[in-house]
Amino acid sequence: MSEHEVREAGPAALASVLTEKGALSPDWLPAYKAVPRDAFVPDHLWPGTAGGNRQGELIDRQTDPARWWEKVYSDVPLTTQWDDGAHTGTDKGRAPTSSNSMPTMVFSMLRELGVERGCRVLEVGTGTGWNAALLAYRLGPDNVVTVEVDPTVAEEARRRFAACGLRPVSVVGDGAYGYVARAPYDRIIATCGVSRVPYAWIEQASPGAVIVAPWGPAYGGQGVVRLTVGEDGTASGPLVMSSAFMRLRDQRDRFPPTASFPGAAQWPADGEQRRSSLSPDDIGDWHHMFTLGAQVPDLFCRVEWGRSGAYRLWLLEMSGRSWATADYAQGRTEYPVVEYGPRRLWREAEAVMSWWREQGEPRFARYGLTVTPQRQQVWLDLPDNPVPVRVP
Repeated sequence: MSEHEVREAGPAALASVLTEKGALSPDWLPAYKAVPRDAFVPDHLWPGTAGGNRQGELIDRQTDPARWWEKVYSDVPLTTQWDDGAHTGTDKGRAPTSSNSMPTMVFSMLRELGVERGCRVLEVGTGTGWNAALLAYRLGPDNVVTVEVDPTVAEEARRRFAACGLRPVSVVGDGAYGYVARAPYDRIIATCGVSRVPYAWIEQASPGAVIVAPWGPAYGGQGVVRLTVGEDGTASGPLVMSSAFMRLRDQRDRFPPTASFPGAAQWPADGEQRRSSLSPDDIGDWHHMFTLGAQVPDLFCRVEWGRSGAYRLWLLEMSGRSWATADYAQGRTEYPVVEYGPRRLWREAEAVMSWWREQGEPRFARYGLTVTPQRQQVWLDLPDNPVPVRVP
């Protein structure tokens, strides 16, 4: 096989994978072919997994071009920045802060966006620029506004836009505020996760507009929501798939340290001790975390690892007064629990999981979200069936 054939095999093979998965629809195939992913990936990348929560070691295009090419045309996310650019070097930083998203997710979200000729689109989170360039090819650059909070990331994306002859309107700013100068928009898409849909997006959307965004509570568990904007200034719609996106910088969680909680450093202190049949593993799956976080919005967790897969799960709440721990070890059917403070957080988790079983153990596809000027409400099956919120 010639070098040209090797290079062509990558895009064609990935297109086949995406088509078989139902992500790459025929109407997006011309854009896929015209806007190659490799034109929007830097020389240094850290390939991820399908779930996006683990990154491999650095791949440098200059020293290992074949492996770089292989990963670019694999269906995995590619981390391109750590720690808001403060981290340099070849090792991994503390937290990934920019990436080229998993192609399945890119084209699945574009499919859900349902663009039509003449649509004006706002994209929040330019990243490497691939998603915005795909939209610009399909709709025309003047119909696409992309907002990026990081000036360096935005400038690199602009260079890539220019090299491909596609120049969407590129704005440096906080995507939580949208971009009112080019409003109203027929479609809004976020390539970063949110725990609150910014109401500015709804204000800048036309009636009937579609908003596609990864949404998830602080506790964890995230799904892509597809909202339709109503004439009354509200937006509502279902979750259409699970997701794992980096948070919008404006909404990054800032959890208090465990040591700041009274009694935590003296565990078990004088906490109430008992045993529970609810396993910490039972609230670790992505959809379980979503359900728990939606009902107890001020809850977050940390894990303290032991030996042979054993661990202690800490449940903590944002006020910094209450905590609970549950100890997991393989083979147990009951788990030691300690609860401290005015709230009994493990009992709250037990109540949520009991509700989940009573509702038929719903996954993401049964949930939805409604956003109004005053609040946002998760619902089950129908908008008039709100999920209970259990924070006292």
